[in-house]
Amino acid sequence: MAKTAAKRTLSNPRWAGGKCRCGAVRFEIMVPAIWAFHDHSQATRETTGAASMAWVGSWKKRFRLLDGEDEITRYEEPGVARSFCRRCGTPLFYERDRSRHVVNMPRALFEARVGREPRYHAALREMPDWAYLGEPLAPLKGYPGIMIERKRRKKRTPEALF
Repeated sequence: MAKTAAKRTLSNPRWAGGKCRCGAVRFEIMVPAIWAFHDHSQATRETTGAASMAWVGSWKKRFRLLDGEDEITRYEEPGVARSFCRRCGTPLFYERDRSRHVVNMPRALFEARVGREPRYHAALREMPDWAYLGEPLAPLKGYPGIMIERKRRKKRTPEALF
């Protein structure tokens, strides 16, 4: 007789846990997440110091803060609130007034799958010209684990030959 997998329902949910770098703040969301996307906006870049950030969105009713409520600090500007770990500075939550029932979290804070892959890209027009776009890489001699972009040879056009 074949085993049957337990059907996942709201009465039998699966949760994915996340945490800040130092572990002071721990949370979880019910899987699957609403969405996952790469954000290339200047606001995200200035907040994180990175070229882009992969975010995961969850309904607030499917989100639980497990530990560290006292370790969370917030930065608010019109229509937006960003939360961080007070101890280690990890960006934790991004909330918008126009989406009051949703909380977004960095995808990197989750160890397990969240039920969505970040296949969408937001604010591509704001992407900096120095962001890595998947160019070919090669190992940098003498520096294990470091890769370098290979120089591309320019194609010679008929005009360049003369």
